[in-house]
Amino acid sequence: MADSSFSLKSIAVPAYGPSLLFGFANGAILPVIALSARDLGATPALAGLIIALIGLGSLLANIPAALITSRLGERSALLGASAITIIALLLCIFANHVLLLALATLLIGVSTSVFFLARQTYMIEAVPFYMRARALSVLGGVNRIGMFAGPFAGAGVMHFVGLSGAYWVGLAALIASTVLTYYMPDLKIEPRTQNLSAAKPRMARIAREHAGVFMSLGLAVLLISAMRAARQIVIPLWADYIGLSPTATSVIFGLSSAVDMLMFYPAGKIMDEWGRLWVALPCTLIMGISLVIMPFTTTVFSFIVVAMLLGLGNGFGSGINMTLGADASPDHGRTEFLGLWRLISDVGSSAGPFLLSGMTALVSLGAGIALTGGFGFISAAIFWHFLPHARGTKVRDQ
Repeated sequence: MADSSFSLKSIAVPAYGPSLLFGFANGAILPVIALSARDLGATPALAGLIIALIGLGSLLANIPAALITSRLGERSALLGASAITIIALLLCIFANHVLLLALATLLIGVSTSVFFLARQTYMIEAVPFYMRARALSVLGGVNRIGMFAGPFAGAGVMHFVGLSGAYWVGLAALIASTVLTYYMPDLKIEPRTQNLSAAKPRMARIAREHAGVFMSLGLAVLLISAMRAARQIVIPLWADYIGLSPTATSVIFGLSSAVDMLMFYPAGKIMDEWGRLWVALPCTLIMGISLVIMPFTTTVFSFIVVAMLLGLGNGFGSGINMTLGADASPDHGRTEFLGLWRLISDVGSSAGPFLLSGMTALVSLGAGIALTGGFGFISAAIFWHFLPHARGTKVRDQ
């Protein structure tokens, strides 16, 4: 895949179409799951727990997802993940008990893990190294676009048919994604492994052989994931703390997300042209600084500026976790390695909100936000030490 004539346009529909539709489906349903739980009699605490099952399902499925993708192939794994999500959405629509809804949300988390691991593996093999960061940044970007647009489509249909409308929108998008995946031609991928007949390495062996990468760059990825997860609740919590209305909070969150989405292609291009470090550093430092200074914002204007700065930092890191995992992964045992890599990332995503909540309970909300910002500076230091500084140098070469 060293052909310099390669263009992302040549694989745009088969590579990015399913991801856009999958993100669109998730964007449509995520805002209403808690409301469905409340309609079924769940307490607010139980409704929150049901939403958390999505993250738990993804966390638990990372290792099995790697094994499934490694044995069945990326295309079969994508189809299986879409089928599981379709079943989950049907359960959401027809659930008459909160336990059925809980099962459905757990399945959504499981299928999401399988889908994105298979999609990442597919892209790594299909795209040459010199365009890898752009390809993976766009992969993350189209999913964000889908997640951004999905709630609006869901809201439009719900206006006419009620709460189930969001699930029907998600179901339609998933069926379209499944059809697109089923009929798309397989990408022509040249094997990169030297010994294709070798047995698949065990997870334990992969973890042992690459422990240094997992404990260095993996730690930085874990901290970035924790910051990103905390970011989603930091903005509404601090907005409420300084007395903003829910409407104003939603608008500010939307502005932050819009800035985030604008950055995914420039970030990938910088990674390919200048190296991974020159995106990893701005991402972690801008997010870290934004979170540290957020507790000092007391006016609407200052809060908007910092929220948009936080979105800029997050957008700078579009695709960074996937790209670093791709760079560090071995040719033989790549899928297993990426399963462990996603596990580390999901641990961070799960831990971030809990750490913020714990520090808020022990000290204050401002202290919790500032502590979360400290993760950015630690990540930046790790990246500066371990990432190659020279342009075009791979992590494994380092």
